Amino acid sequence: MRPWPDLAFAALLYASCAALVLGAAWRLARWLRTPQPRRVPVTPAPRTVAGVCARMVHETLFFTTLWRASPWTWLLGWTFHVGLALVLLQHLRYVTAHWWGWVSWLSAYGHLASALLLAGLAGLWARRLLVDRIRWITRPSDHAVLALIAGVALTGVIMKYVAPVDVVAVKAFVRGLVTARPEPLPGDAILLAHVLLAAALIAVFPFGKLMHGPGLWVNPTRAQADDARERARPRHG
Repeated sequence: MRPWPDLAFAALLYASCAALVLGAAWRLARWLRTPQPRRVPVTPAPRTVAGVCARMVHETLFFTTLWRASPWTWLLGWTFHVGLALVLLQHLRYVTAHWWGWVSWLSAYGHLASALLLAGLAGLWARRLLVDRIRWITRPSDHAVLALIAGVALTGVIMKYVAPVDVVAVKAFVRGLVTARPEPLPGDAILLAHVLLAAALIAVFPFGKLMHGPGLWVNPTRAQADDARERARPRHG
């Protein structure tokens, strides 16, 4: 029988992932059920479904609207999200049985990914503290989420560069979670803090502004085709 702390951490991570999946599905279902009696796309907008999909992919990858609204905010946001994506991709080495070549290549640039993530995060947090109109609409929950992200990132950096942990044992633990056969989790304090903070962040993801990414795809001003005239045109025959 596994020691109870290992089982507790495994149960916590399973519960947080369940909260992520169920919570995200619930919010997306609510958004999709919201009546949309009129076509309200921001023009110029595509007139076909394929065009809308291309627009949404471009918006998701390059934050086009944010660039037009505020280049400085775009720079901070894009820097943060690129760093976050690189860090998450590097974590695939804990899930796969064998390291893929490109994951190993990315791992060699872990310091760059961490720097981008932390720099972008610091800039976005400073924006919420220093810009009057942003500070006015910022809630305590926004600061709490930013603190969670910062905690996860900083504990990860400490483990990578200051107090390394047993990577093989961590991979065995994560692989055990994937195969529903939990393995012992190393008892390093920084690692345990990293896992706890990550579990909390995963669990709260669907219930706040972190859902802006998936929510973008059901935003009627972006995800609708500009085909109101075609829909209103009378059909003959």
